[in-house]
Amino acid sequence: MLSFLKNHPFAVEAYFESSLVFTFAVPKEQLQNLIPECLQLDTFQDKWAFIAVAMVQTKDLRPKGFPKFMGNDFFLIGYRVFVRYINNAGKNLRGLYILKSETDKTKMEHLGNIFTHYNYTTTDVKQIVQQNTKEIFSIKSKFKITIDKTEEEISLPEQSPFADWKEARRFAGPLPFTFTYNKETKEVLIIEGVRQNWTPNPVKVIDYYFDYLYSLKIDKPVLANAFIIKNIPYYWEKGTMEVWSK
Repeated sequence: MLSFLKNHPFAVEAYFESSLVFTFAVPKEQLQNLIPECLQLDTFQDKWAFIAVAMVQTKDLRPKGFPKFMGNDFFLIGYRVFVRYINNAGKNLRGLYILKSETDKTKMEHLGNIFTHYNYTTTDVKQIVQQNTKEIFSIKSKFKITIDKTEEEISLPEQSPFADWKEARRFAGPLPFTFTYNKETKEVLIIEGVRQNWTPNPVKVIDYYFDYLYSLKIDKPVLANAFIIKNIPYYWEKGTMEVWSK
């Protein structure tokens, strides 16, 4: 019964007040061992693979169709690898593989771990908003980011492998699908996300540090892009399952 519940047995909806995403480019060989056998890395120039950190302020998160007053507001942090999966119908699906999930509330940790395989933990999240900057940090999780809030023309991060923001946009998220894999049963769980008016805006990054990335033994991840999206209705479809066939 518990196993069934973890497979996204119903659709979920929320309102994204903001979604701030930092995407890091890593030589593909360094990420290969982080994803299951059924998935392929989604690469750029057959050289770079990507790991993203998404920081999302959700509002009214609840089972789809439930009234808003039954929803909850959470801050969510996800560490995800950009991947592809060829399903049994032969379609090449582009999506994400979740490495780690965090939230600012114990309630979300408990519910998230009942209804998903994302292994939520609770952490402290602090935000400091000033006239020209915004800072988000966690003492427990040892991350800290500072972004510039001004609307001036923004350049790509200095070492980004992308030539321009149009190229970078392909790896800004969100990708349509999220995948979970059961190695013993060879079952792939596919969750599709549906959104409206998703218009990412480039962000100027002043400083960043994510201790979790270094715990993965990744050698010098390169900040490839940073985007923010605001005020987006979003929902996740009920999960679908299929047995992976090579």
